[in-house]
Amino acid sequence: MTNPVPLDPARLARARFRAWHRGTREADYMIGCFFDRYHAAWGEAEMAWFERLVDEDDVEIMAWALGTLEVPGMYAGPQMDVMRLLDYVDIPR
Repeated sequence: MTNPVPLDPARLARARFRAWHRGTREADYMIGCFFDRYHAAWGEAEMAWFERLVDEDDVEIMAWALGTLEVPGMYAGPQMDVMRLLDYVDIPR
């Protein structure tokens, strides 16, 4: 994942807001921490993938990341592989 062309700051701000305001604390941490950790390296394709992903229900996103549901083809690939590692989740104490 490389970012040859900087993404629009307003678009990034919207994506970050959507990542961190999911409705449950668990989803906020999983999706928000994923965004914070990786978005700086994203190009257009990765950003478009993430924007589609956050349109999905939290329960499904979390199940795909946890491996309890099969990942649909449109989300399968390197970004979901990274999301499924869950090593990016940093829960404040």
